[in-house]
Amino acid sequence: MAADLTLRVKHLAAEFGFATAGIAPATAVDGTWRQRFEQWLAEGHAAAMDYMHRDPARRFDPQRVVDEARSVIVLATSYAPDPNDPVGDIDIARYARGRDYHKVLKKRAHALCDRLRDMAPDFAGRAFVDSAPVAEKSLAVLAGLGWIGRNGLLIVAGLGSYVLLTEIVCNLPLTPDAPSGGSCGPCRACIDVCPTAALLGDGLLNVRRCLSYRNKGGRSLPREYWPAAGVRVFGCDACQEVCPHNIDVPPGDPQLRSSPGRRALQLADLLAWSEKDFNAATRGSPVRRAGYDALMLHAVVAAGNARRTDLRGRLEALGRDRPALAEAVAWALARIEGD
Repeated sequence: MAADLTLRVKHLAAEFGFATAGIAPATAVDGTWRQRFEQWLAEGHAAAMDYMHRDPARRFDPQRVVDEARSVIVLATSYAPDPNDPVGDIDIARYARGRDYHKVLKKRAHALCDRLRDMAPDFAGRAFVDSAPVAEKSLAVLAGLGWIGRNGLLIVAGLGSYVLLTEIVCNLPLTPDAPSGGSCGPCRACIDVCPTAALLGDGLLNVRRCLSYRNKGGRSLPREYWPAAGVRVFGCDACQEVCPHNIDVPPGDPQLRSSPGRRALQLADLLAWSEKDFNAATRGSPVRRAGYDALMLHAVVAAGNARRTDLRGRLEALGRDRPALAEAVAWALARIEGD
């Protein structure tokens, strides 16, 4: 029966390390979700992420992604921090402090698919971790995992927003979960704390202003955002750090957190990196997505915002050796001097 099969699927998901699992029907997502998404695109909030514009109908219809799909298994994995995790003197987004989640979760999802195939020989499906046009947060709500908060992130009861999603679109006749309720109520903590006013207040994000967008993929960080960046060198968790739903959540998956035995990255070390050092240190880490030049720019800005007088020499050397950083170095040195 579908209910028994669904229960077995969820038990298997837990065995493979997923924190929670829900089932959504593999039917077209309600038009309201798509309308909000298309309005968001039309207003230019996707910035240079051109791929977001491709085939929105496919994004909101799992059957266009996998032929004859009947169910979407939506899996959440927590990366919530542990108080014992090492902390350096710079800020790296929590999701990027451990191993690259794309690789970790895709490997688990493929192993889970193999087990599902053993259990149901006619199983056919595909697993996705940020690798296909799938409206993952909408599907997570429909699968009963949580709701979308004012910061635009999925909030899962008991896990908060420090979660990463995986989807398996498949032909199994599973029993759908009831869609989630929940809301942020009157809370506006994330809106008020966003350093660049990127949150639009209705669960949508102006990506052009978001530091998490700006400091990865080799993208530029406009000078107007340098003071707001603080000591963030990759990503930004400001809206999650103040979220009441992230208080006292259990530590997340060890593979996705910085290992307690791993030395925390220090700003002085980062400023001394050559491109070869960057490649070696970021192997298997999401931080590699920043690219060397962008990461060094953020490190220079962080040194200025932290008023690190002890790093003057390293900043001056960077300014001489890498002309592309000269403007940022001059800005950081002036900030250190109190200008």
